[in-house]
Parts: sequence; structure tokens; C-alpha cells
Amino acid sequence: MLARVALAVIIASALVAEGRPVAAAPIAHARVVTADPIDSTPHVLDGIVNTIAVVGHTAVVGGAFSEVADAERATALPRHNLFAFDLRTGRILPDFAPIVTGPVYGLAAGEHGTVYVGGEFYGVNGARARALARLRISDGALVPGFRPRIVGGSVSALARQGGKLYVGGDFVGPREALARLDATTGAADPGFAITPGAPLTAAAKVYSLAVSRGRLAVDGTFTTLDGHSRPQLGLIDVSGPVAKVAPWRTSAYARKCASAFPSYVRGLDFAPDGSYFAVVTTGGPRGGMCDTAARFETYAKGSNIRPTWVNATGGDSLYAVAVTGAAVFVGGHQRWLDNPRGRDSAGPGAVARPGIGAIHPRTGKALSWNPTRERGIGVKAFSAHHTGLLVGSDTTRLGREYHARIGMFPLP
Repeated sequence: MLARVALAVIIASALVAEGRPVAAAPIAHARVVTADPIDSTPHVLDGIVNTIAVVGHTAVVGGAFSEVADAERATALPRHNLFAFDLRTGRILPDFAPIVTGPVYGLAAGEHGTVYVGGEFYGVNGARARALARLRISDGALVPGFRPRIVGGSVSALARQGGKLYVGGDFVGPREALARLDATTGAADPGFAITPGAPLTAAAKVYSLAVSRGRLAVDGTFTTLDGHSRPQLGLIDVSGPVAKVAPWRTSAYARKCASAFPSYVRGLDFAPDGSYFAVVTTGGPRGGMCDTAARFETYAKGSNIRPTWVNATGGDSLYAVAVTGAAVFVGGHQRWLDNPRGRDSAGPGAVARPGIGAIHPRTGKALSWNPTRERGIGVKAFSAHHTGLLVGSDTTRLGREYHARIGMFPLP
């Protein structure tokens, strides 16, 4: 199984040698990953994995946990909500063991062997670091000079593009719920002043964001962006020095789902070429866009853009999505895909895809890929990279094997 990954590792090594950082490059897969996870990944022994970022040959894993173990489960190590391992060998990095005082929700690869860490914490390694920090992979230390001023809440999502770091969450400063920072200093960018407003909850919160070329996609509890109607989902034009709301609107998520989910859009990801993006939701067995995956075209214009396709689970939540070109991978605690007529049941045409699945990017129908996963709360993290697809969740069975809370499907 490891032999199947060798060619992809060589390609990734070549990209690094050319000075092109693997983590920052768009990830395009020519084929769907295999359904057989590799055997070398370590295990997270408690809690949940919320986010994964790849920095060169290193996978950085964040969440709410306290202990990890090597692939053979011979050695357990304490880790405070964050750890890292070598993608090529599965070896847990011994010198990257930062003490993060609360859950980690977002990660983004930085330059020069660093990683940005966002979450609900107040300190790292005994030093004050509220909700956002930049750490060195080599030793887990805070990077000097990066001093963001996050006030009044947590960070739930991060995305870096060159020298700019996009930050989403439920904070109130330096801006409300959404900000663009200098990736070196952490200073707020005065050219970015987009405010999520009119939230469906007590306060505005950005759940996820992604950036591709000149567009930033955001979802959350808001119904407006800078006063423009954008129910739960919007695109921001970041192609120039001053960001502005793009002329792109969908009313797809204006309809209510179950009362327990006043907002229900939970994840999004761009295609490698940026031409489209996919969105996943929770919401309960109410039909419509509740508990679905959908594709939207990035550069469509209009006041009521419809999804290119919608794939429904029939009543189970989806939390994570990764678009690789070959597939749209979705994860949550779903039982089925292709199930628009199901209501917490398998309707006509439904296919079993417990906990994880893949959708054809053009047709919107489930692919035959079906490794299965112990469902639990659900998949909270995907990270597509040049050797395959990393998956993070809260359960211990993936592809019918023991892979505690993290695993990786290799490219064939």
C-alpha cells in the first residue's frame, strides 16, 4: 500500500525542491484516492480532530484532544490540542509539542516552516496568545513579530494567500467575525472592511472560508455582507487592494431548516482551478438545502444563482468538503447520498455512504468510492495534498480498519 504513494511523494519532493511550497499550491488530483487507508498514520486517542494543514512533508493536526500514539500504538504521547507528523513515515514530530490552552478549529500553512493556529484558546506555551497564533514546525515555538489583535471571541477558520491571512470566527476585533491580516505581523489590513451582518443567531459567526485567485468564499450565520443580502453564503472580490462584495448571490440557503439549526451552512471548498466551489450543510430532515452538498459556479453573476447540482443525504449532517478535481469528497455522520426523498430514511435511489463519500464533480451523483467510516459526530476535517487525502473526525474506524480520529487515503 505504501508503494502506491511513492510516486506522489517524489512529485511533492520535486515541487519543494523547485521552491514551490506544497501546502500553498492548489491541489488537483487526476484520479480518485483509493478506498484503503495507509497504515502509517498515527492515532489521536481521545476527543476530536477539527482541522488539518499540510506544511511541506508535515501534517499538522488540531482539535480537542490530549494524547496521541504512533501507528503501532506502542507509544502514547501527551499533546495539547495540536500535534504534527511526517507524511512520509507517520512519525510523530517529537519537538512539535506546543501547549495550546483550548480547542483548535482552524489551521493554515505558513511560509518558512510555520503554521497558523486558530481556535478558542488564550495562550500557547505559557505565553499570551488569544485565539490566533503562528508557530514554528521545528520546535512549536511562537513566531516572533506575529501579533494579531483578536478580541472577544474565537477563530474558526483560516486561509492564507501569499502575504495575506484571512480569519473567520465570532470575534469582535480587529473586525467583526471576518478579517484580513498581514501574514507576517498580524496587523489588520485596512483594505478589507467587509462586515457580516443581520445574523440568524445572537452574534455573527463565520464557520468556514476558502480563497482562490481573486475570490474569497465565506459561510456563516450572517444574512448580509456589507449590507448586501447574502443569506449564509457569499463571495468577496479580493482581486484588488480594496475588497468588495462580489456580484454573486444565492437564495438557496434563505429557507429555514429545523429550529435547532437557525443557520446550517457548515463547510466549503474551491475546485483546484477556482472555477467552482462546493458547500455542505446540516439542518435536519426537512428537504430543500438542509443536509446537502451542492456545487456553485464561482464567476456566475446574478441575484439568485442556483446550484449546478445538489446531493442530499436525507436527513444527516455534512460538516466537511474537499474538492480535488477528480471528486468532491464529503464527510459528516451521513448514512446515504443520492437521497433527496429520504426523511431520516433511505428514499428511492439512495446509496449507502456511511460517514464519508465522494461525488462526481459534474453530475453531482455519488461515485462508487465507499470506504465507510464509523459515523460518530462526523468528519470535521479534510486536507487534500499531493499524496492523497487526510481525514479527521471523532471516531476510530475508517476504511474498515482502526485509524483513531485521523487517517489518509493515498492516490493510486
